[in-house]
Amino acid sequence: MSRPPVGQEGRARPAAWLEAPGVGWQRSPASPSFFSVETLSCTARRAVFRLAEAGAILSALYHRARLLGAEHLPAQGPMLLVGNHGVWGYETPAFFHLIHQATGRYPLGLAERGFFRIPLIRTVLPWLGGVEGTQEKALSSLHEGHLVVCYPGGARETFKRPPGRYTLRWEGTLGFVRLAAQARVPIVPFAGFGVDDTFLYPPGEERLCLRISDQEKYRMPLVVGLGPLPLPVRLTFAVGEPHEPPPADAPEPRLRAFRDHVADSVRRLLLRACHA
Repeated sequence: MSRPPVGQEGRARPAAWLEAPGVGWQRSPASPSFFSVETLSCTARRAVFRLAEAGAILSALYHRARLLGAEHLPAQGPMLLVGNHGVWGYETPAFFHLIHQATGRYPLGLAERGFFRIPLIRTVLPWLGGVEGTQEKALSSLHEGHLVVCYPGGARETFKRPPGRYTLRWEGTLGFVRLAAQARVPIVPFAGFGVDDTFLYPPGEERLCLRISDQEKYRMPLVVGLGPLPLPVRLTFAVGEPHEPPPADAPEPRLRAFRDHVADSVRRLLLRACHA
């Protein structure tokens, strides 16, 4: 599945990509059915994207979502946004909508590699701007000029237990630092407040969970909201100043120090978002 093309100004344009069925291929006279199959595929992608976009707008409205520090987001060129993840990753569509609203750009999101082992998710995520979180694919996205969002806590933060609310689970994580260093792109820290308050954990939830893998981080907790809806808490996202990464050949202690520096920035932004 190819990703949306990037214009000369460096902006990713999934919408244009989805609205251009047949771009990048030509109908083969020897394969009359090829046209209908490709057209159907592009129609499905366009429909899924538009549905997701509408859902993101509704989520942002429902949660009165706001974005602080949008001036730190570039109108063009590659950048790596790094921050905290909310329970079930529910806040992501609203956050991506606010980024698009502020910059006119559709960000790409690095997703857990484990999710790409699930057939349906593996198919749909790229349609929505999801990129498998491998170093190679992440680096390619930055080289193409995209604005890329990374959650170093991954599934550990997405499927957290109640004691893990608003706690960064970046232990041993250096991948995003190496990625920024190799791509020579700045890291922009961000934090989301309200993202761990959209659902409640019922009593005994530790016994009621769904596992999509043997790994503990893929233990999906049972959560409840307001009937079929999440709780209508306000979502506030704060974006900080860019951090220039260390050189690609920097020793590991320097990489760890930079990671901790970014983590400290995210914690400070979380306090700003909390008291905004």
